[in-house]
Amino acid sequence: MNKTVADLAHRWLPRKHEHLSEVEHKVLQSAIDRKTVSRNVNESVADREGMGDRLADSLARVGGSWGFILAFLGFLVVWTLLNAWLLGRDSFDPYPFIFLNLVLSMIAAIQAPIIMMSQNRQAERDRIDAAHDYAVNLKAEIEIMALHEKLDEIRFQEIIHLRERVDALSEQIARMIDAGGGKSPAQ
Repeated sequence: MNKTVADLAHRWLPRKHEHLSEVEHKVLQSAIDRKTVSRNVNESVADREGMGDRLADSLARVGGSWGFILAFLGFLVVWTLLNAWLLGRDSFDPYPFIFLNLVLSMIAAIQAPIIMMSQNRQAERDRIDAAHDYAVNLKAEIEIMALHEKLDEIRFQEIIHLRERVDALSEQIARMIDAGGGKSPAQ
């Protein structure tokens, strides 16, 4: 039984072959070829990332952690104590801590775009994951529909076979009745 993508699209999807997306076409072709569509998406994404991408992800991972927040809070407390009380008049950044504000602004100016770059890459990974999940789910649905068709065909063949057996038994009973002189066994 030769199946084509157009046949499967007509049978299992609510649209014509010409209106299939690339993913749907690949999934239907994989059903015909009996190949899997699942793959490790992380490997394909990792292959395309450069050194800068991995560095930005690492910095975003550190910058968005509780360890960084607590360490930075400790740094701010030490800075404040050092400049306000311990050094007194000889402090290098007296209250209102203008140099500290400059340092914080520079860190924020550098940290924000790095985190945004990492979030953009994560969003792209999520889109790839979603497309892959769609393909795997569509393939599973198609395979389930194919199994239902096979089961329906098997059931239909069994019904035909049972009907033929009942007909054969009916003929056999009729011959036995005719051979017995026209009397049924119940008489």
